[in-house]
Amino acid sequence: MIRLAVRVRRKDADVVLAELLTLAPSGVEEADLEGGAIVEYAVYGAPGELPDLPDVEAAVGGALVEVRTTEVADDWADRWRQFHRPIEVGGRLYVRPPWEPARDELMDLVIDPGQAFGTGAHHTTRLCLELLVEEPLAGDAGARGVMDLGCGSGVLAIAAAKLGWSPVAGVDHELESVRATAENAAANGVEVATDRFDLIRGGAAPTAPLVLANLLRPLLLCVARAGWAGEPPRTLIASGLLVHEADEVAAAFARHGLAEADRRTSAEWAALLLRRPA
Repeated sequence: MIRLAVRVRRKDADVVLAELLTLAPSGVEEADLEGGAIVEYAVYGAPGELPDLPDVEAAVGGALVEVRTTEVADDWADRWRQFHRPIEVGGRLYVRPPWEPARDELMDLVIDPGQAFGTGAHHTTRLCLELLVEEPLAGDAGARGVMDLGCGSGVLAIAAAKLGWSPVAGVDHELESVRATAENAAANGVEVATDRFDLIRGGAAPTAPLVLANLLRPLLLCVARAGWAGEPPRTLIASGLLVHEADEVAAAFARHGLAEADRRTSAEWAALLLRRPA
């Protein structure tokens, strides 16, 4: 097994991650170095399975600090499992990989981290889940629809379905993510409609009364510029943001009548809860 690691400056991390995920859509491992000034993204694979180094260097561009490839020890599979730990959210939801046991007192959500990026443990996903768990279920059944923009492995969409929201749908540019969301939804016994959609080139974004958008800043700003293919959401939970980017994104969606109702932070990341006035 080979580990390909790319180190970039923190200020360039969000753009670099978006580019790397086009080369390695099955996901990347993220770690902070040098007190958070440098971010390391790593992908794993057998020889010949990893992206070509010239492609990686071109994607990272001027943000590149270092690219390193190393052989991974034979116990990599066990250490990889230790990296993906279960999380508890809001005293209600338990997100776990399939090899961890369920907890009877919590709502169970099982995600295979080998399928697509996003298992719930990253700060941005966890912040979205915290806001989602606290969101009261709409009294009007017609206002319980959910759209997950950039669904990844389906964590947010599946959580919404388990919490009683319906109908739930998710879109992603990557076909592998669309498939993973559908498979994970089926494994969790919930219905999530999935489809491919390019948030950069696809025009107005699909919408629902509740929209979940765990995206990087450039994609969130694309959505805000393109607007919605229908009535704007009543509530938008947006994350994938560094703390210093939150004001800009909140202002962009304010032009659609969505006002900031809550803001959460964890480490250097932030999530926004935005609402349209009743």
